[in-house]
Amino acid sequence: MTDDLTDWIGRARTQSAVLDPEIAQRYAAAMGASLDVEATFPPLGHWAFFNDAATPANLGPDGHPRRGLFLPPVALPRRMFASATFRFEAPLELGERAELGSTIADIRRRSGRTGELVLVDVLRELTQAGRLKLTETQTIVYREAGEAMRAVADTGAGGEGELWIPNPVDLFRYSAATFNGHRIHYDQTYVREEEGYPDLVVHGPFTAARLFDLATRQAGAPLKAFSFRALAPLFVNQPIRLRAGAEPDTVVAVRCDGASAMSATFEA
Repeated sequence: MTDDLTDWIGRARTQSAVLDPEIAQRYAAAMGASLDVEATFPPLGHWAFFNDAATPANLGPDGHPRRGLFLPPVALPRRMFASATFRFEAPLELGERAELGSTIADIRRRSGRTGELVLVDVLRELTQAGRLKLTETQTIVYREAGEAMRAVADTGAGGEGELWIPNPVDLFRYSAATFNGHRIHYDQTYVREEEGYPDLVVHGPFTAARLFDLATRQAGAPLKAFSFRALAPLFVNQPIRLRAGAEPDTVVAVRCDGASAMSATFEA
């Protein structure tokens, strides 16, 4: 690729929204979390807010807002939310206005198993009344199309841990709660014929939020920091095991064939 995206580094925007308790409650319902969001804010529930209300004309073929609006116009066809790192400074206040500042912190090129990759880091800082509440650095990966993936066989190798089997309704509700239009989560024809996956893909953020909930319960206290990394795709209607990792203060989501699909670390 010869396109130069360095001019996009440093681009920034600020969004403002009232943290409506009803929106938080809908997110909690999609998560399977407590609906008493005033008492317990849902896991990574800030993802229910500040989502781009792109018009149909501003959507790309994958259902996301088209590239070049805020995120750079990367030419590679596939997109994945690969990882994120969070610091939690203070609890969010529902019913109050909040501001989210987003900055494209870095863009870099790599080579992977599927060919060329472009990694985009986005720094997000959420404040209320001028006070920083949380920071989040997202890494979004763009890649070449690659070959179609074979169906994952349930070999029973997922092992121990909390059982989670997300179904199509779960995926639809999480997409709705986060205003996520990515077609890999609901469009069977698209996901198989265009993206080359064997079935609907479970949202990376959905899995991350489930691991965040597990980590919070494991710590027995609110988390000060959390980070996750996606390692392999998870698919609808297949069993997933959520459990403590091999190292202290880690959790992992394990696929039904034994593959680690997402790992996370945390600090309480």
